[in-house]
Amino acid sequence: MEAAARRKYWLFGSLALASAVLDQATKVWARGRLPGFGRAGMPVWDRKLVMVYAENPGIAFSQLQSIQGGRVLLSLVSVVALVLIARYLHKTPASRQAMIASLGLICGGALGNVIDRIWRGHVTDFIMVNLGVWPLNPWPVFNVADAALVAGAILMGLGLWRQRRDETT
Repeated sequence: MEAAARRKYWLFGSLALASAVLDQATKVWARGRLPGFGRAGMPVWDRKLVMVYAENPGIAFSQLQSIQGGRVLLSLVSVVALVLIARYLHKTPASRQAMIASLGLICGGALGNVIDRIWRGHVTDFIMVNLGVWPLNPWPVFNVADAALVAGAILMGLGLWRQRRDETT
Protein backbone atom coordinates (compact mmCIF):
# COMPACT_ATOMS: atom_id res chain seq x y z
CA MET A 1 0.00 0.00 0.00
CA GLU A 2 1.37 3.39 -0.95
CA ALA A 3 2.05 6.12 1.64
CA ALA A 4 -0.91 8.31 0.62
CA ALA A 5 -3.32 5.40 0.99
CA ARG A 6 -1.85 4.54 4.40
CA ARG A 7 -2.34 8.13 5.55
CA LYS A 8 -5.91 8.08 4.23
CA TYR A 9 -6.85 4.95 6.16
CA TRP A 10 -4.92 6.08 9.24
CA LEU A 11 -6.82 9.40 9.34
CA PHE A 12 -10.16 7.66 8.84
CA GLY A 13 -9.41 4.90 11.36
CA SER A 14 -8.03 7.26 13.99
CA LEU A 15 -11.09 9.52 13.92
CA ALA A 16 -13.53 6.60 13.79
CA LEU A 17 -11.83 4.81 16.67
CA ALA A 18 -11.33 7.95 18.78
CA SER A 19 -14.94 9.08 18.43
CA ALA A 20 -16.36 5.59 19.10
CA VAL A 21 -14.11 5.01 22.13
CA LEU A 22 -14.77 8.49 23.55
CA ASP A 23 -18.49 7.94 23.01
CA GLN A 24 -18.52 4.58 24.80
CA ALA A 25 -16.33 5.86 27.66
CA THR A 26 -18.60 8.84 28.27
CA LYS A 27 -21.68 6.62 28.15
CA VAL A 28 -20.16 4.32 30.78
CA TRP A 29 -19.57 7.41 32.91
CA ALA A 30 -23.14 8.65 32.32
CA ARG A 31 -24.72 5.30 33.17
CA GLY A 32 -22.69 5.04 36.36
CA ARG A 33 -22.87 8.64 37.51
CA LEU A 34 -26.02 10.29 36.23
CA PRO A 35 -29.01 8.04 37.06
CA GLY A 36 -29.00 9.32 40.67
CA PHE A 37 -29.48 12.86 39.44
CA GLY A 38 -32.77 12.08 37.69
CA ARG A 39 -34.17 14.69 35.35
CA ALA A 40 -32.61 17.50 37.37
CA GLY A 41 -29.26 16.50 35.94
CA MET A 42 -25.80 17.81 36.68
CA PRO A 43 -25.27 21.44 35.63
CA VAL A 44 -21.93 21.97 33.88
CA TRP A 45 -22.36 25.52 32.62
CA ASP A 46 -25.12 27.36 34.44
CA ARG A 47 -28.31 25.66 33.13
CA LYS A 48 -27.15 26.01 29.53
CA LEU A 49 -25.20 22.72 29.54
CA VAL A 50 -26.53 19.94 31.75
CA MET A 51 -25.59 16.28 31.98
CA VAL A 52 -28.79 14.26 32.32
CA TYR A 53 -29.20 10.51 31.79
CA ALA A 54 -31.66 9.38 29.12
CA GLU A 55 -32.32 6.17 27.20
CA ASN A 56 -33.34 6.51 23.56
CA PRO A 57 -34.67 3.36 21.84
CA GLY A 58 -35.38 5.35 18.67
CA ILE A 59 -33.29 7.45 16.34
CA ALA A 60 -32.26 11.10 16.40
CA PHE A 61 -34.46 13.34 18.52
CA SER A 62 -36.15 10.22 19.97
CA GLN A 63 -38.09 9.49 16.76
CA LEU A 64 -39.38 5.96 15.98
CA GLN A 65 -39.25 4.85 19.64
CA SER A 66 -42.26 2.56 19.36
CA ILE A 67 -41.46 0.92 16.02
CA GLN A 68 -41.97 -2.87 16.15
CA GLY A 69 -38.57 -4.62 15.96
CA GLY A 70 -36.87 -1.23 16.09
CA ARG A 71 -33.70 -2.51 17.76
CA VAL A 72 -32.99 -4.96 14.94
CA LEU A 73 -34.19 -2.66 12.16
CA LEU A 74 -32.19 0.35 13.36
CA SER A 75 -29.10 -1.82 13.93
CA LEU A 76 -29.36 -3.16 10.37
CA VAL A 77 -29.74 0.35 8.98
CA SER A 78 -26.59 1.35 10.88
CA VAL A 79 -24.65 -1.63 9.54
CA VAL A 80 -25.74 -0.80 5.97
CA ALA A 81 -24.64 2.81 6.55
CA LEU A 82 -21.24 1.59 7.77
CA VAL A 83 -20.84 -0.52 4.61
CA LEU A 84 -21.72 2.50 2.46
CA ILE A 85 -19.19 4.62 4.37
CA ALA A 86 -16.50 1.99 3.72
CA ARG A 87 -17.32 1.93 0.00
CA TYR A 88 -17.26 5.72 -0.23
CA LEU A 89 -13.97 5.84 1.69
CA HIS A 90 -12.42 3.36 -0.73
CA LYS A 91 -13.40 5.55 -3.70
CA THR A 92 -12.33 8.83 -2.08
CA PRO A 93 -8.90 10.09 -3.21
CA ALA A 94 -6.30 10.42 -0.43
CA SER A 95 -5.97 14.12 -1.27
CA ARG A 96 -9.51 14.83 0.00
CA GLN A 97 -8.61 14.82 3.67
CA ALA A 98 -11.66 16.77 4.86
CA MET A 99 -13.93 14.16 3.26
CA ILE A 100 -11.89 11.33 4.79
CA ALA A 101 -12.07 13.02 8.21
CA SER A 102 -15.83 13.49 7.87
CA LEU A 103 -16.27 9.80 7.00
CA GLY A 104 -14.19 8.86 10.05
CA LEU A 105 -16.35 10.97 12.35
CA ILE A 106 -19.57 9.63 10.84
CA CYS A 107 -18.31 6.06 11.11
CA GLY A 108 -17.24 6.51 14.75
CA GLY A 109 -20.56 8.08 15.65
CA ALA A 110 -22.52 5.33 13.92
CA LEU A 111 -20.40 2.67 15.64
CA GLY A 112 -20.88 4.26 19.05
CA ASN A 113 -24.65 4.25 18.72
CA VAL A 114 -24.95 0.82 17.08
CA ILE A 115 -22.90 -0.72 19.91
CA ASP A 116 -25.45 0.65 22.38
CA ARG A 117 -28.38 -0.44 20.26
CA ILE A 118 -27.10 -4.02 19.93
CA TRP A 119 -25.87 -4.50 23.52
CA ARG A 120 -28.43 -2.43 25.42
CA GLY A 121 -31.46 -2.14 23.13
CA HIS A 122 -31.30 1.64 23.35
CA VAL A 123 -28.82 4.48 22.98
CA THR A 124 -27.53 6.24 26.08
CA ASP A 125 -27.88 10.03 25.81
CA PHE A 126 -26.71 12.49 28.43
CA ILE A 127 -25.85 15.95 27.05
CA MET A 128 -28.57 18.59 27.21
CA VAL A 129 -28.02 22.07 25.78
CA ASN A 130 -30.39 24.96 26.41
CA LEU A 131 -29.10 28.26 25.06
CA GLY A 132 -32.58 29.72 24.70
CA VAL A 133 -32.06 30.69 21.06
CA TRP A 134 -33.99 28.10 19.05
CA PRO A 135 -37.51 26.69 19.06
CA LEU A 136 -36.42 23.40 20.63
CA ASN A 137 -35.66 24.40 24.21
CA PRO A 138 -33.93 22.51 25.51
CA TRP A 139 -32.28 20.82 22.56
CA PRO A 140 -33.01 17.05 22.60
CA VAL A 141 -30.59 15.11 24.81
CA PHE A 142 -27.69 13.67 22.79
CA ASN A 143 -24.28 11.99 23.18
CA VAL A 144 -20.73 12.11 21.83
CA ALA A 145 -21.63 9.78 18.93
CA ASP A 146 -24.40 12.15 17.85
CA ALA A 147 -21.98 15.09 18.05
CA ALA A 148 -19.45 13.18 15.90
CA LEU A 149 -22.16 12.33 13.36
CA VAL A 150 -23.30 15.95 13.12
CA ALA A 151 -19.73 17.30 12.95
CA GLY A 152 -18.91 14.74 10.24
CA ALA A 153 -22.03 15.61 8.24
CA ILE A 154 -21.26 19.34 8.45
CA LEU A 155 -17.65 18.73 7.42
CA MET A 156 -18.84 16.54 4.55
CA GLY A 157 -21.33 19.17 3.40
CA LEU A 158 -18.66 21.87 3.46
CA GLY A 159 -16.27 19.62 1.58
CA LEU A 160 -18.83 18.81 -1.10
CA TRP A 161 -19.76 22.49 -1.42
CA ARG A 162 -16.08 23.44 -1.77
CA GLN A 163 -15.47 20.69 -4.33
CA ARG A 164 -18.45 21.78 -6.39
CA ARG A 165 -17.38 25.42 -6.18
CA ASP A 166 -13.85 24.50 -7.30
CA GLU A 167 -15.20 22.45 -10.23
CA THR A 168 -17.36 25.30 -11.49
CA THR A 169 -14.64 27.98 -11.35
